[in-house]
Formats: sequence, structure tokens, C-alpha cells
Amino acid sequence: MNQTIDTIFIDVGNTLRILVADEPYQAHARQQIATFVGTSEHPDTFCKMLDERYKVYRKWAFATLREAPEKDLWTKWLLPDYPYERIAPLAGELTFLYRQTMGRRFAAADAREVTLELTRRGYKLGIISNTITEREIPNWLIEDGLDKYYPTVVLSSIYSYRKPGPEIYLEAARRAGSPPENCAYVGDNITRDVEGSHKAGFGMIIIMLSPDEMKETDPELLSKPDRIIQTLSGLLGIFPALETAPEPSR
Repeated sequence: MNQTIDTIFIDVGNTLRILVADEPYQAHARQQIATFVGTSEHPDTFCKMLDERYKVYRKWAFATLREAPEKDLWTKWLLPDYPYERIAPLAGELTFLYRQTMGRRFAAADAREVTLELTRRGYKLGIISNTITEREIPNWLIEDGLDKYYPTVVLSSIYSYRKPGPEIYLEAARRAGSPPENCAYVGDNITRDVEGSHKAGFGMIIIMLSPDEMKETDPELLSKPDRIIQTLSGLLGIFPALETAPEPSR
């Protein structure tokens, strides 16, 4: 292991948090969106329209490596045919609900244990995530009591640059006060996350894949990250306690 690594950035989707289907929960979110917007269309029909427009937005985001702020997402991409003055103030809540139409999100079973242990071992932790939401991830960290362990959180929805561009990685390293070569990144996308981390000069790239995902991945791609883990707990076998780690309280 690169003994200079002292800062670990972790992705959120499919790493720190897991998305699971929950149709009643998703249906409730669709209904709330329709109510907020004031449409006469059936919530399912209305949200299918939003999904199609979101696909167009995603193509733009992938092509430009930029992320629109929530107000622009809704007033320019998802609901441009509705009055700006009506939709703009609702953008944050609409994004929050729209993500709920995709499923319910939970912290990974070992997220807290790994977070606390890596902190105890002396590592600085942070989050780098491509996301359309500005408040959901900070709110989740506070609700789960993890915010103090992740002082550096860089979201594409706020910073406006997306992975795999190096800008978001470099900004996170800057905010953490760590040289990129002293940083590791833990993600779940073997192409995007490896490419972006390398471009930014990060010292280690770790990808989390399930056994099924590994079977379906091109073997050549599997050689690109420095390490592959199957759960967050795998990080504890990679990062030993730093010599500068504080002594545990007695």
C-alpha cells in the first residue's frame, strides 16, 4: 500500500448508501410531485414524462461533465413548460421527491462501523459524488450522525463539475488540505471513477463490486483500479492505522 495515503474519499451511491425498490414509497413520491406541480395528469404518467426528460438531461451532463443546479434542472430541463416563478422555489423539494421515485436509500450495513474505524486509525474522510440533489446527502449524514466524520463533501450538484472530470477530485483534495497523491478514492464505477481519480493524480483508486458485477466486467477493466473490494469493510484490510493516529480514549 502507498503509505502516504492519509485521506480517503468515498462515493455515496452503491458504496456508502444502497438503493432498494419500494413501490409504495416510490408511488407516494410520484403523487407528491404531481401535487406540488399541480398537474392534472396521473402521477405515473407525469413522472414517466419526467424520466424521459431526465434522460435527455443526463446525456448533456455526461457529454459536458457538468451538473445543473436544482433550479436549472427543473426550470430548463424537466419542467421548462411551467412558469419559472412557480417551479424555481420548489426545485429543492422536487429533486428530493424525484430521487425517492427511484427507490428507498439506506446506509450500507457496514457504513458506520467502517467510518468510525477509519477515523480512529487516523484517516481524514470525505465524499465526492455525482448527484442532482443538494440537500439529501448532507441531511442524511446529519440524521445518521456521520457528518462530523465527513467534513469534506463535494457534490456535483453544488460544485457544478462531474466525475470523471478531474476538477471535482482536485477540489475535494484542496478542501481537505491534502495533496492528491495522498488521497484515495472509493467508488463503484470501474470506468468513470478510475479515469477521474487517475486524471486528478490520486494515490490510490479502489472500486467496490459485487461478485456478480465482477463476473460481468471485462477482465481488462478489472486490472485498472489499485484494489477491488466487495463491501466497505474491505477498506479495513487495506488501510492500517497511521503512525500519527490519535490514541483511543480510555
